[in-house]
Amino acid sequence: MGSNNGETPETAKLELRDVLVIQTTDDKQLEFEVVGLVEDDENNAYAVCYCEKEDEFVVTNANGELLSDDDLAQEILDDFFVLAEEAAPEEGAD
Repeated sequence: MGSNNGETPETAKLELRDVLVIQTTDDKQLEFEVVGLVEDDENNAYAVCYCEKEDEFVVTNANGELLSDDDLAQEILDDFFVLAEEAAPEEGAD
């Protein structure tokens, strides 16, 4: 599922491995893959997306719209990284 800046004609929810195309202010188009789906305490869903080419993460709502609240986006990213680290197999574990 591709879209520009998270604006999709339908209101389909993002799923893991979906690709979101975001146009930057300097007219580049970057592809971000959904690498994580998270919910907050109020059951609001967010997608964590990663662009391998730019080595950059962005956070969108469940419909692929970029979050305008940078603090909230950073909090979601921080939580995602903690969850990913906890889920990763431990090195050297017997």
